[in-house]
Amino acid sequence: MQHEDNAKLRSDAQRNRERILEVALAELTVCPDAPLSAIARKAGVGQGTFYRNFPHREALVLEIYRHEMRQVADSAAQLLDELPPDRALRAWMDRLAEFAMTKAGLADAMRLAAGRRGGLAKPAHTPVTDAADALLRANDAVGSIRPGMTADDLILAIGGLWQLGPADDWRPRAARLLDLVMDGLRAGAPGPGGPAA
Repeated sequence: MQHEDNAKLRSDAQRNRERILEVALAELTVCPDAPLSAIARKAGVGQGTFYRNFPHREALVLEIYRHEMRQVADSAAQLLDELPPDRALRAWMDRLAEFAMTKAGLADAMRLAAGRRGGLAKPAHTPVTDAADALLRANDAVGSIRPGMTADDLILAIGGLWQLGPADDWRPRAARLLDLVMDGLRAGAPGPGGPAA
């Protein structure tokens, strides 16, 4: 019985944490200096629960960034299970664009948090780079993209995403940019996804 109680407590704690992150993302994107008490209230958790998870604003902002980055990275495997590699790669790039806009929306909150604690240690982009690498390897295996592309190449090629503003109508521009990148990746592909197909 104790094991079931502990498992229920852990799952409740995880749900609380996820709810806090979801609400905080929405609130801090709109108002970078949103009161933490308002975030806790909208998430439906008490102050103690909130501060147990995130002892200060900086911890919350950094965890939002990490959480969003992990979700984008984790989606690569799911997309590869559901779609052909080239379509999985293109769909993943759309998710990366959403992440870029989330990050841009949080930029003010990150700057404010960095100013309060003397700077935030920005997490490495390793999960996203690893996801890009897995997608490119899957495409290489079926010949749907030009050989020899690296995750660094892809991240550089789609770097224009970070120039788009979240307040603008960014989706059509991002779609055109990512379609252009996919066309470039497919050019010279040796397999059925290549231009000769």
